[in-house]
Amino acid sequence: MADNNVYTASSPSGKKAGKIVGGVIGGLVVLVVALNSFTTVKAGHTGVVTTMGKVEQKVLTEGLHFKIPFVQDVIQIDNMVLKSEVDCSSASKDLQTVSSTIALNYKVRNESSASIYQNVGLDYESIIIAPAIQECVKAVTAKFTAEELITERQSISDQMKDLLNEKITSYGIDVQIFNIISFDFTAEYNAAIEAKQTAQQNALKAEQDLQRVRVEAEQTIAKAEAEAEAYKLKSQELTPEMLIMEYIDKWDGKLPYMVSGENGSMLIDMTALMEQIKEEEAKTGSKTQTTPVNTPAPENTPSETETETAE
Repeated sequence: MADNNVYTASSPSGKKAGKIVGGVIGGLVVLVVALNSFTTVKAGHTGVVTTMGKVEQKVLTEGLHFKIPFVQDVIQIDNMVLKSEVDCSSASKDLQTVSSTIALNYKVRNESSASIYQNVGLDYESIIIAPAIQECVKAVTAKFTAEELITERQSISDQMKDLLNEKITSYGIDVQIFNIISFDFTAEYNAAIEAKQTAQQNALKAEQDLQRVRVEAEQTIAKAEAEAEAYKLKSQELTPEMLIMEYIDKWDGKLPYMVSGENGSMLIDMTALMEQIKEEEAKTGSKTQTTPVNTPAPENTPSETETETAE
């Protein structure tokens, strides 16, 4: 005998359970469809829509958007300012090996998001930007010597930036900031530069020393010429009266002795000089300006008799 508690598909309880399961499955399907019918584009990004793999040229802006579930996909493209740092190797005009590091800030234009995704994909940094930087660095550094790469760094950086902008702007990428982080040369060239700088410093020091010696020599010559000219003028103005005046100024008040002998002679006859001056004053009627001198009486002056006896 069949069990009366077993549910059959045709029973009311079986139909109810089937409806519940069907409702749950239907609800899940609706939920999945609803979730795939909307997408959110993040800030600083644009959404590239593909319909069954075909790229639509109209891009989605930031915010919530509707899409056909299971038919359309939305790929988000970063339109913020991005940074790429590339190591480059090139050769200068004088065939010196140059290793440089370039830092680039760039931005994908919003309206070009669909085009760059369609033609390049998401890996546009390694496909477009890095090779373009390498090419621009090689092209510009080949125009300058290694020394010019150091002294004209800003001009070289501007030329690289302009050339790079020409190469990547057609893809919808704009160059924001271009920086040369470093220019490195071989150890041999660095040693040569250091030796050259040392030689230049030594040459500059030698030139400064030579200039100093020249100035000192000119000063010495000028001083000697001035002294010679002063002596010349003084010699031209020198007169017997001036000699007497100078002698009187330096006289200690003692008359000199007259020394005579077989080979001796008088050194100076002060009395005769004074008499000569008085005679000249009497003739001209003028009086020579002299410093008053109190001439003391000569002490122990040899007499004529003593002189004759000495002879």
